[in-house]
Amino acid sequence: METIKYFVGGQYRESKTDKYYDVYNPSTGEITAKVPCCTKEEVEEVISVAKEAYQSWSKVPVLKRVQTLYNVRDLLIKHREELTLLVAQEHGKVWAEAEGDVLKAQEGTELACSVPSLMMGESLMNTSDGYDTTLNREPLGVFAGITPFNFPAMIPFGWMTPLCVATGNCIVLKASSSTPRTALRIAELYKEAGVPDGVVNVITCSREEAEIFLSHPDVKGISFVGSTDVGKHIYGVAASNGKRVQALCEAKNHALVMNDAAIERTAAGIINSAFGCAGERCMALPVVVAEDEIADALVSKLVELAKNLKVGPAYDKTSTLGPVVDNKHKERILKWIQKGIDEGATLILDGRNVTVEGYEKGFYLGPTIFDHVTEEMTIGTQEIFGPVLCIKRVKNFEEGLTIMNNNPFANGSVIFTQNGYFAREFVNRTDGGMVGVNVGIPVPVGVFPFSGHKNSFFGDLHCLGKDGVRFYTESKTVTTKWFDEEEKKSTKVSTWDGTI
Repeated sequence: METIKYFVGGQYRESKTDKYYDVYNPSTGEITAKVPCCTKEEVEEVISVAKEAYQSWSKVPVLKRVQTLYNVRDLLIKHREELTLLVAQEHGKVWAEAEGDVLKAQEGTELACSVPSLMMGESLMNTSDGYDTTLNREPLGVFAGITPFNFPAMIPFGWMTPLCVATGNCIVLKASSSTPRTALRIAELYKEAGVPDGVVNVITCSREEAEIFLSHPDVKGISFVGSTDVGKHIYGVAASNGKRVQALCEAKNHALVMNDAAIERTAAGIINSAFGCAGERCMALPVVVAEDEIADALVSKLVELAKNLKVGPAYDKTSTLGPVVDNKHKERILKWIQKGIDEGATLILDGRNVTVEGYEKGFYLGPTIFDHVTEEMTIGTQEIFGPVLCIKRVKNFEEGLTIMNNNPFANGSVIFTQNGYFAREFVNRTDGGMVGVNVGIPVPVGVFPFSGHKNSFFGDLHCLGKDGVRFYTESKTVTTKWFDEEEKKSTKVSTWDGTI
């Protein structure tokens, strides 16, 4: 049984804690390691190490900083298969999904390599007679990244670390205690790439210890991904302490399927979005709002395609639906399925009794589909985070859009149609922050922000894109005036007060 350490100042240290969490292989159900709940003193120590590293790292020219990220990118490519296996083993994503997780970390790193141009400021010469004004973007200091279990490569090392480090800051990552190995391994690659010790640090702890980040004077900002309740708390407390916050939270993404949609293509997209990563992603598509005219045909095709998914161990490359992360999460999803039955939804595909030969102790759930889900049923409005799909039936576009916009979450929203008018109306009127037109998973590439709305996001600046660069930098405006020989001799003081 491996006892995992935490990573600080470019080296592993053994925690002094007496509290450890189990790390599972979801495919087998076996405990593979113990990960520490680091102490408050250790959390404060890591912040101190990052602050010390910032003093020199922030002074390194940005063109030199990103050279190390080019090296990180090369190492991510070199170790892609190793990292993919790590993700599959500790999270349960099937091989293609685990590889996609790693590729998204690479994508965020490539974005960060373009930071020299993204950090460029602005200037205006002769803003008033003899005065010039420039705007510079500067790093702030130490940031904390609080990450969930579901994307152990992409979120800490695609969304958070690359832009933070490239812009001259240092970071302390609180990795998920369920999936810590991927983050720790990539932190090693950062060191190998030439990123100085202390710039990137990884710890594991509970919410109690992580609370330190929200008020510690040396932490300038928090990037969080997780539940809405926790995100609201982090946003409120950290912001009240003068910190920047981007809190990416829960979702209940809906797709509106119009009667002119290409049914087979649409159904395939929904299956991929609803059941990929076993539904454990905030851009999953757990609710389909279908027009009555095509609802029966769509549901029939969805059930057919869902039954063809091969439930199996994550690292078997023929598996198309892997396990959920652990037994506790599996039990939570099972309670939601029972709740859907109790609320009166029609269970048309039941995945509760799935077993995988040779892997009977794994945390498997088969694809589950509910039909005739109404707005009164919580199964269709609250995040389940599992392989459960709900079908809501509507008369027309207006009813469907109203149902979607009534949901308290607004991460993503999708319409399947061949009608340009309805597509345009949907794009303009949906509350969703990331919108798909005939695209089941409308996650933008990293040059655009991951822009959830409503209870799916708290903060002002989203992660990735230009928003991400602004989040990790502070603007400084400088006005200058220089004198010629005659002006040097003058005792007349300029009356320039900022007005033209």
